[in-house]
Order: sequence, then C-alpha cells, then structure tokens
Amino acid sequence: MPILTAPTAEQHATGLGIGTPTPRLSWRFVLGEADENDNDWTQSAYDIEVQRSNASSTPESYHVDSPDSVLVPWPSTPLQSRERAGVRVRAFSRAGKPTEWSAWTAVECGLLDRKDWTAVPITSAAVSPVASPDVPAALRPLRFRKVFSVADATVATVARLYITGLGVYRAFLNGTRIGDHEMAPGWTSYKHHLNYETFEVTHLLRPGNNVLAVEVAEGWYAGRLGFHGGMRRIYGEDIGVMAQLEVGQGDGDDSDDKRQTIVTDSSWQCSPSATLRAEIYDGEFYDMREETEWTTSSSSSSSTAEATWSPVRTMAPPTAELVSPSAPPVRVTQTVKPLAVITTPSGKTILDFGQNLVGRLRVQLGALASLPRSHQVVFTHAEVLEHGELGIRPLRIAACKDTLIVDGTTATGEWNPNYTFHGFRYAQVEGFAQDQDQDQGQIKDRLLASVVADVLHTDMVRTGHFACSHPKVNKLHENTVWSMRGNFLSIPTDCPQRDERLGWTGDIQVFCNSANFLYNTAGMLGDWLRDLRAEQLLDSDDGVPPVVVPDILQTLWPHAPLAVWDDVTVLAPWDLYRSYGDAGFLQRQYDSMVAWVDRGVPRGADGLWVSTAPQLGDWLDPAAPPDKPEETRTSGILVADAYLVRVTDVLAQASAVLGKTADAIRYTADAHRVRAAFQNKYLTPAGLLVGDSQTGLALAIVFDLFPSAQTRAFAAARLVELVRAARFRVATGFAGTPLITHALTRAGQPQMAYRMLLETRSPSWMYPILMGATTIWERWDSMLPDGRINPGEMTSFNHYSLGSVVHWLHGSVAGVRCLEAGWRTFAVSPVPGGALTSAEASYETAYGRVQSKWSISDGDKFVLDVLVPANTRALVILPHERSAATEEGQDGRVVDEGQGRWVGSGRHHYESQWSSTAAWPPAALPGLFDAKDEPDSIAAV
Repeated sequence: MPILTAPTAEQHATGLGIGTPTPRLSWRFVLGEADENDNDWTQSAYDIEVQRSNASSTPESYHVDSPDSVLVPWPSTPLQSRERAGVRVRAFSRAGKPTEWSAWTAVECGLLDRKDWTAVPITSAAVSPVASPDVPAALRPLRFRKVFSVADATVATVARLYITGLGVYRAFLNGTRIGDHEMAPGWTSYKHHLNYETFEVTHLLRPGNNVLAVEVAEGWYAGRLGFHGGMRRIYGEDIGVMAQLEVGQGDGDDSDDKRQTIVTDSSWQCSPSATLRAEIYDGEFYDMREETEWTTSSSSSSSTAEATWSPVRTMAPPTAELVSPSAPPVRVTQTVKPLAVITTPSGKTILDFGQNLVGRLRVQLGALASLPRSHQVVFTHAEVLEHGELGIRPLRIAACKDTLIVDGTTATGEWNPNYTFHGFRYAQVEGFAQDQDQDQGQIKDRLLASVVADVLHTDMVRTGHFACSHPKVNKLHENTVWSMRGNFLSIPTDCPQRDERLGWTGDIQVFCNSANFLYNTAGMLGDWLRDLRAEQLLDSDDGVPPVVVPDILQTLWPHAPLAVWDDVTVLAPWDLYRSYGDAGFLQRQYDSMVAWVDRGVPRGADGLWVSTAPQLGDWLDPAAPPDKPEETRTSGILVADAYLVRVTDVLAQASAVLGKTADAIRYTADAHRVRAAFQNKYLTPAGLLVGDSQTGLALAIVFDLFPSAQTRAFAAARLVELVRAARFRVATGFAGTPLITHALTRAGQPQMAYRMLLETRSPSWMYPILMGATTIWERWDSMLPDGRINPGEMTSFNHYSLGSVVHWLHGSVAGVRCLEAGWRTFAVSPVPGGALTSAEASYETAYGRVQSKWSISDGDKFVLDVLVPANTRALVILPHERSAATEEGQDGRVVDEGQGRWVGSGRHHYESQWSSTAAWPPAALPGLFDAKDEPDSIAAV
C-alpha cells in the first residue's frame, strides 16, 4: 500500500500566507521498496480531514469518490484572512481499501483583502532621497525601527509579520533576523504587483519592550537597471518599507480578534545604514566605522543609536496589488569554498572557486583584525580569466565590486554584502593584507581559510535528475543545472553578471520544458507570467508583451512584436500546464494568450507574419558575426511563421482544455490555415524547405509542418545531409538548438543526434566543457580556443538557453516523457545510441517518482528498470520495438505505439537484445579538400 505525503496547497511553497480562501490540495504517493501490493495501484476515492483553528476541536471530514489527487477542490467553506487550518488525507484503492492517513499539513491564509492592511509605507523624512556618499546617483540604504511593548500574557500567543519593501530588505525582531530570505521581496512589476511575505515570529517576542527593525536598499525598485548606462528610479524615487506585525492574532473572525498590531507609520524612526551603497550591478560599499547597534534596545548602545535616529515620512499606500507569492524565496542554498589562490602575471591576487556560480562572498572578519582603521578591502568578481588576469570586459559597465572599510578593531563575526549578487568563479582581492612584503603563502592560507562563496537562487525544489555512462555528457547536464540555478533568482534572467540580468522572454520560452523537469518551477514561473500578463494587457492595447518582464527597457528597446520571444505568452503557460497538470495556468493567462495571437502578431494577407517585421530569429547562430548576432542563416520570418503555426495549434488545445469550444474550433481552423500557408510559402512539392538550414528543417519537423509523410521523409534526409556536411558541428541558434536533436530522433536518425552531442570542435556542446566550462555559455565560442574572450560586446559564460538540449537527454536518451498533462500517463521509451552504455533519469511528478534506468552489457544485452508511481500509468517501449514510424508528435504524444505495453504503478524490469554500435559513428560528408572526418572530434569517455 503506498504511503501518502502530507498534502500541499496550490502551487505555494509552504502554505503559510497563502493568497486564496479556497486552496486546492495535492498529495503524492511513495511506493514501498518491495511491496507487490503497490503494483497497478490506482485511487478510487479519498478522505480529507480539515481542522480549522476558529471552529470546534472536531475535524471536518469529507469523502470524495474520485481518482484525482492533484489540485483537488478545497472541501470546506472558504478560509478568511489569517485563518489557519490543519489538513490531512487518505486514499482508497479500487478495492476500497484505505491507505494510512497522511501527516497533517498547515494551511494559513495571508491578508486576503486590502482593508486588512493598516500599515503604510515609510521612508526617510529628508526632503530629497538619501544619496550614497561615493556615488550620488545611488541611494544609500536606510534603517528603520520601532520600539513597542508586549504584555507578559500576550507573548506566548501567535504572532505574524506581514512585510514588503520598496526596495530589498532584511527585518529583525529583538536583534534576531526574521527568516532567511534574500533580496526580499523579490523583483516584480512593481506598479502592478508588490509581493508581501508572511513570517511566523512568535518565538522572537519577549515580555516588555521589543524592537522591530528593518533595513532597506534600492534593489530593483530604484537601482540602476539595463544596459547602455541603464535607468534609475524606474519604480519610485524613495525606498521604504511597509510592515504589519500582529501579536495575538485572531482566527479570521474579526469580532473575536484581540490583536495588538504594530504597523509602519509616522511613529517609526529612520537612520542611514552603515552600508553606504548597495547596487545590483556595481556591488556594495560597507563602512564598519559607521556601524551601530540598531536592531535591539540594548542600553550599552542606546545613546549612540538614539543620536542617529530621525523622523520618517509616511507615503501613500501602494496602488499595486499586494500579492502573497507562490514562488519560494531566494535563499543561500550552498556554500562553496575556494579551491586555490592565484597570483596573476600583473601580481593581482585572485580566489578561484572552481565553479561559476551566482551569489556573494562571506568573509571572516577576524582575518582583517590587523588592518588599520579606514583601510579598504575590495573584492571584484568575474566569470573567467583572460591571459591570466580577471576577465572583466564581458561585464560591460557593471563594476561587480564589493568594498569593505574596516574600523581598526579586532573584529569578530562575518561580513557579506546583503543587497546584491554577482555571477563569478573568480574574485580578485585587494587590500586583504596591508603590507605586500608579508609572506605570500600566509596571506593565501588566510584567504582560503576566511572567505567562502554563498550560492543564491530562488529556492525551488529539485525534481529531475539525469546521469549516464559518459562523464562529459554528465558535465553538460550539471553545467545546465548550475546555469538554471544562477539565472532563476527571483525571475528567470538571461545572465547573472553583466549590466543586464533581465527577464528576457525568449530565453525562458526555449528552456521552459527543461526547467520544469529540473526543478519545480510552478510557483516561480506562474508568478512571473502574472507580471507578463499585466504588462502586456495593462500597459498597452496592442496585445504585444514586453521583450523583458518586468519591463525596464522602455527607452532602451522598441516595443515591437517578436516571434519566439513573445510566443512565450502561449507556450510557457502550456508547458506549465503539461508539466504540473494545473489548468489554472491556462485560465489565468488565457486572455494574454488570445491577445498575442489575435492582436499582437502583425499579419499579411496569407495570415502569416507580415514579411517586413524585424525579427531576432535564430539569435546567436554560430555563423553570425560577433557584433551582429541577429544575422543568421535562417530567415527570421520563416522562424516566425513556423512558430505561429505552433502557437496557434497550442492555443486551440488550451481552449479545448478550458472548455472554450467555440475558440477551440476557431483556433483549430486557424492552425490548419496558417500551416497550409506555411507549406505554400516555404515548401516545394518534394519537401525541400526554402532556406535549407538545420534550424528551418528542425522547426518544420518538430512542429509538424509537412503535408505528407513523403515530404517529411525527404526533409529529414536533407537535415541529415546538412548535419553531416557541417561535420556534426552545431549550426543553430536560439530557435533551432532546443529542437535539432529532437528533430533528428523523430526522423529516425538518433545516431546523428548522438554524434552532434559528442562533437568536440567549436561550435558544439562539448567544446565549452573541454575548455573548462562549469556553466552554459551564451555563445558557442564565448571563449576562443586560444583563451581570448569572444570579441562580441555581448558575451556571457552563464546563460542556460543553449543547455535546452537536456530536454532531449531526459525525454529521448533516458526516455521519460509526459503524455497526459501532469504526468498522469507518461512514456518510458529510451533511445540508446552513441558511445553511451547506460543512462537514467528520475522525476518527481505530482503523483510520485518516475524513474527510467537502462544499461547495455555484453555488447547487446539491454536491461531497463522502470518505476511508475501510484495512480498513474506508463507506456513502455523497448528500443527493438521502435519501428521507423515510432515517433513523437507535438507535446510528446506517441504517434505510433509500436509493440509497447501499458503498465500500472510499481517496479518493472525488462531485458532484450539491442546494440548501439550499428551505424556508429556516422561519417561526415567529405569536403572538397578533406576526404574524411577527423578521428579526434568525438568526446572521449
């Protein structure tokens, strides 16, 4: 009998501060290690018990005859603001036998109505914003505090802090930091949505006087954002905080509430921070000499603290919607120690952490105790070295520098910047020792012992894993995971180091499926799409979303429709629905999806894109000049038209899911029309594609754009010719790279896909790995073979888009693919090939763990082990059962099930005969002056 996990609420990370009165509930199944009773187990009904905090002690019980276990309706009456409830569940088998009850889980609503807020934002009372003393254009962080008294009898009761910032903040209660969230409350489209967070702070209260203190820096709200110098104060001139501490809160019944409420208002005090400047791009400047005891009411420091406090100014309540986010917060998720201290040819000292990461340094202050007062220690961050020196050119004008001024005491404890983050593997250290004649070995040892790097990203749950027999393929997958971690920091960004770090829509569009497998992105991407919808529909009336979300490029980038990028409005909600089975994504985004397809796309007479529309197309095609990444081999309009067929087809499917029958009929007909128009415009009767590029053919194959099997087969053969002619080097950019290996596999040529995967010469996936990459590069040749950085003005070494090949590793190499939205049914159909002798993938679905693990031994003995979670089914197809016609359609649908079999939950073992050595390695087409392929161009194990 499976074990049920404690239920979860909505797509919310914790269930604390949930933003709906009727949260949907989900539970997962954990199978026993060897319980035969778990085989083919499906749910026929479930019981839910709800213990409400404002009701009697008797739980409410509900029995529902349903096989559903994901996002089932809230069974009780709606919750109220602040109300808490305990929930547990049990399920019944088809025979009517119940499982054990799950553990209880707590669900607590946040402030559901604007009238629940009595706090107002506060800022400094100064006439003009408090400027940084070293960069006047930047705002100096501010500190706020409020002393309040709590009666002895009240201390043991429930206390909650609801808080948000106009900027990024950290909060303290009686000197103890509240929570572990970093860069809170995160980056949203501040004029539309402002996240607030809910913290349980009962344990931090004490009888008598208490101090609630908050420090706020400009962050994304008021700091410099964007390239070419960027813009400041995009969302407001003043930074501030809005907080509401409720002690002894009631349970949702206002008539019975006996709460003591402490809110930000004119009674608070303000002081400049000891952090003189905190900028996302340029880093922090912290002066230990300016530090005071400001988070407590300690008598030893009261005179100093009182001397620095000044009045605050209340601000108008925010007009944006106050939102309790579903996304997990940004946290420190890992600590990395430096591997070495490098002395550069010019004599600089650089820490090498061995991994390109996103985060900040943390320094033991005791290591600086010998330095005199006012001495500066400077840390400059970069991703790579060039000619042995710190490679800062790719940062453009982002300084990426943290400065610490010591106070000349024997300081203890630690210091780290709190309101910035850097993308780096290397950190150059200046001023760590006063006397350069000191023993360099001792200095290096002290550095290694006293400095670490804290990794920062949105703390999503890891859900997908992959491994195989090829170490370099494993490294490619690992590098993709690191790039996703670094670029999923509050929003999905393009890069984490230079003067950009923006939510480019095209990047996440091509990577969304990969991201959803690696981590649970439902909360984070769902919240981000909410901002996309608001900025698309409320900030303009043309149906065109901004190219970055949140949109800070108003004066830096034209508001114009772009295929691939703007197609995220349709494809990302669909990908989330497919991954998590939550039609709510489609419901919430539906008007955004419709607006883009109906009004946003400028069309010609044939219903396709108007041919004069500028396009980024197959952005960063490796053949494009370094300074012209948009000059690609594939027509941008061809790419746009192929995507238009795809998004129209998806919108038809989404309409059907939502029961919008008329729309489903209309968009299905539209998809047929634009597909026919594409065929008429770009395809010859034989199947030759105008443009004749790897990207064009891959798009046409994967998006099912051919009118017949014969033309599709001709195009597949032509794609193979192009791949062989390119000597298996990559010839695709943003649009083609996520699809090229899928296209070859669906064309019945998986060995060609493996050969491309394992090619080592640039451009290829293996080339960066052989060059020492620990993340995915923005350009195929971000680092040239001679160790020089690519001369293009736009070069990043941490950019997940080209890592989208991992979707093929998961779905084809390991063979795990979703069939029914939410993984209620899925396929296990591995496609062995190349030099791999084993592969495995696991994925934590909403039902439980899916796992596929295969190996080949003794030349041709194929062994496959499959794990199917309870309440699901799997279609298992062994390699020898895949015919030439066995292929996948859009969204992983199996067009030909071959001789596979459907199996229910449990562990399944299969053995058959299969050899991957047939047609391996495939040969390149000989060139005019070279008769054969180079023997060393395949990555060795």
